[in-house]
Amino acid sequence: MDLVVATYVAYLLVAVPLTVWVGRTLHRSGRVFLLDVFDGDEDLSAAVNHLLVVGFYLLNLGYVLLALEIGHSVLTTQAAVEALSVKLGAVSLVLGLVHLGNLYVLNKLRRRAVQQLRGPGRPPVAPDAVWGTPPALQY
Repeated sequence: MDLVVATYVAYLLVAVPLTVWVGRTLHRSGRVFLLDVFDGDEDLSAAVNHLLVVGFYLLNLGYVLLALEIGHSVLTTQAAVEALSVKLGAVSLVLGLVHLGNLYVLNKLRRRAVQQLRGPGRPPVAPDAVWGTPPALQY
């Protein structure tokens, strides 16, 4: 087998399962977070979680497939390992960026939901004491 083809196969054998593992982890862990965001609405949380995971898979697997081409000749095993390293590093970075983007958006949704529950103009924490005039100092 040609080294380029072997590199492609190795890339796909690592990148696709890695993407699926991250997607399943996000789906499982995201459920609890989304339940909090949507105030316990199980149906809405499940629907949004499913849509987020589908988008995650489409975006990341699309990137994995687009990044398959190496773009230069691979003549040695060292070159194959280096090309594979660059490709898998890029996939890992994209997975991480998409994950952080999801967390950012979900955190915005959560903050908005908490703000709506609190009502407009209310502080995040109720005051526990009222500041009055300080007592007179005694010497």
